[in-house]
Amino acid sequence: MTDTSTASAGSVPLAPRAWPLLGHALPLLRDPLAFIMSLSGYREMVRVRLGPSSAVMICDPDLTRQVFLNDRTFDKGGPIYDRIREVIGDGLSTCAYPLHRRQRRLCQPSFHPTRLAGYGTVFARAAAAKAGSWRDGDVLDVTQEMMTLTTRATMETMFSGALPAETMQRCLADTAVIVSAFFRRMMTPALLRRLPTRQKRRYDDARTRLAATIAEIIAERRADPTDHADLLSTLVAAVDEESEDGRRQLNDAELADEALTFFLGGMETTAITLAWALHLLATNPDVQHRLKAETDQVLAGGKLDPAHLPSLGLASRVVTETLRLYPPAWMMTRVVREDAELGGVRFKGGSTIVLSPYLLHRRADLYDEPDRFDPDRWLDAQPDRRATYIPFGAGARKCIGDQFALTEAILALTAIVDRWELSPVGDQPFQPKVETSLSSRGLRLRLTERRSADPGDAEHAAAAPLSASVQPSTQPGAAACPVKHGK
Repeated sequence: MTDTSTASAGSVPLAPRAWPLLGHALPLLRDPLAFIMSLSGYREMVRVRLGPSSAVMICDPDLTRQVFLNDRTFDKGGPIYDRIREVIGDGLSTCAYPLHRRQRRLCQPSFHPTRLAGYGTVFARAAAAKAGSWRDGDVLDVTQEMMTLTTRATMETMFSGALPAETMQRCLADTAVIVSAFFRRMMTPALLRRLPTRQKRRYDDARTRLAATIAEIIAERRADPTDHADLLSTLVAAVDEESEDGRRQLNDAELADEALTFFLGGMETTAITLAWALHLLATNPDVQHRLKAETDQVLAGGKLDPAHLPSLGLASRVVTETLRLYPPAWMMTRVVREDAELGGVRFKGGSTIVLSPYLLHRRADLYDEPDRFDPDRWLDAQPDRRATYIPFGAGARKCIGDQFALTEAILALTAIVDRWELSPVGDQPFQPKVETSLSSRGLRLRLTERRSADPGDAEHAAAAPLSASVQPSTQPGAAACPVKHGK
């Protein structure tokens, strides 16, 4: 991180438990969520150190919004994005401000609302197929199963078809290696990251294989420019009418970066969100019972379809609440491009700022009983995405695929609950594995085949209002990213 000691450091308190030389690296590595939440008492900002370098964590929702809205000054950057760039280059979620507007214009057609219906059909079909592959009494490796589901759906929406099984398994394995290495590499000094350890070789090999797979698919598509009505075809054909430098389309390197961005974002982030949603349902059987009733009422024995989305109010609220409790991008960093003032503090150009949706989403002054899973907290009001609810970020850098992710998650959750009841395995609380995302790796749940619905269930589900739930937007230009990661 870049030193911020000249950024009016006297007005920004230093977080406790800083060690000589190491700063806050040890508490961050040992229990990062506990460390982040220990800063919740700082209402505006607090300084943290990694070794000799410092960063300022913004704890106030209004100041957080100012950072998001002024992306020219508070640009994507810092240790998180440095590690992500190692994998996806300068894709939409990681590129610097000077590149972003052009790339956003070129990527926007791929996420236009008119395309979401087609993507939704793919999501519903993939989810129904996955739910149909399980057996009564199975104990699922939930994250692995959700990764398989979202990989198939992502590959079909991106490339007009699923990868061969062998290639898909390799992509899953490579992605798991990459994602699990992000957080530790982010906290590791540059010199140590270069050491030729076994973990580094595995990481480098996984990056190389995944990039080669995407490059091969792109080369095949370039050789056959037929419109396949998928996301990649839209990216290949996209034209920037506002280009000032004559670069009106994505070149091969840019196309590969965007494809990797959307592949990893569409697969990993949504899979983790679904896994956490299933965990929360399994540990809150009353909500699961109500969701089962809603599913019975909406589907009425029919086939799941994107047209059902406006009626899936509780499913939408479950996803919304899951993203509040377990935002995939639990921490974000920004780099100050030029001297600027924020909250009465003067920041020097090059300073690093840290934002944490996890911290804001669990502040007791912003949410009643913030650690409690309560989908009905969203019945009376939409989430305030301007400041206090930011799982996808905000402003011009808000994730471009948020509606893509919400559509997939709501449909997948409905397809699973339509066929299965879920229950925990054992009685030990399950804790997140903190990586770049709040990983659900290792989560296991038991399946029980659904019984017939009780006659009164549908009436009970219908009694809850649906209009306040978060629905995928149908307004042009409203789509905005699952990737987390950049989110």
